[in-house]
Amino acid sequence: MGHLQLPPGKKIAVNLGTDFDAQALWLGAFNRPSPSAMSRGQFGAEVGVPRLLELYRRYDVTTTWFTPGHSVDTFPEQCRAVLEDGHEFGHHGYYHEVPPGLERDTERRLVDLAFESFKNVLGLRPTGYRSPYWDYSENTLDIIEESGFTYDTSLMARDLVPYRPQRWQVNWEKANVAGKASHVLEIPVNWYLDDFPPLAYTGPQAGMQDTETILRRWQDIFDYAYQNVENPVYATCVHPQIIGQAHHMMWYEKLIQHIVSHDGVWFATCDEIARAWVDDEEDERKMALPDVRGVEPAPPDSSWARQA
Repeated sequence: MGHLQLPPGKKIAVNLGTDFDAQALWLGAFNRPSPSAMSRGQFGAEVGVPRLLELYRRYDVTTTWFTPGHSVDTFPEQCRAVLEDGHEFGHHGYYHEVPPGLERDTERRLVDLAFESFKNVLGLRPTGYRSPYWDYSENTLDIIEESGFTYDTSLMARDLVPYRPQRWQVNWEKANVAGKASHVLEIPVNWYLDDFPPLAYTGPQAGMQDTETILRRWQDIFDYAYQNVENPVYATCVHPQIIGQAHHMMWYEKLIQHIVSHDGVWFATCDEIARAWVDDEEDERKMALPDVRGVEPAPPDSSWARQA
């Protein structure tokens, strides 16, 4: 596997990724277009974003904001403020749709629709993609490649180093077969480094956990990467409507203080990280494999087939 070529004097790349989902989250992910849900998205834009930008300025943090086109169109002033502070924008779908549930033409149309929002409102075209639901359809990787993205950050085959994501032929009663790796670089995501599952209230989801527990977990993962992994990437994900709450801003600042207390930290955008990646022969070999893919139907006597 290749490696990350860090700048001279740097020991770890840190991307404090920010998913500016705003009201789109409650549309595409939860189908809750209610006044209460919309107000939570509004809080993220009008309260959470300014709080985060002020915090990032104080610690000289530059990062990547993965933003649905819907948020760009609905809250353009906040998006312009993010851009003016020098942060990168990443593609995050249009209305926080769920790719595995979409037909190819719809998924492609929504990717293009979000590109139009970035172009019309901010005058830019993102170089990276994060699936709104941290999951792919059978067509997503093809669409990412066709769209010219440099990197993706939606998958989890690694935790602290980038890699080239592979397609798989999925079988039930024999081994899966690894297929061709993509030329798009994967900067992996991690549910353990996402503020939404442990801290957000959604009703059926647990959420609203103790902040000291979350802070300790995020610090532990950083410390492991710093001490044990060569040229690692520590990539987190926060949402302005969650982390922007007063008590969450307190623990998040403590995390940043912990990170900056270490020598050799490189606060980087995902685009900067992707451009620092160097492939090796194993990467090249995987990118030259046959293009096998697809999911075999469940055996008729399996529990899943019998329930269908």
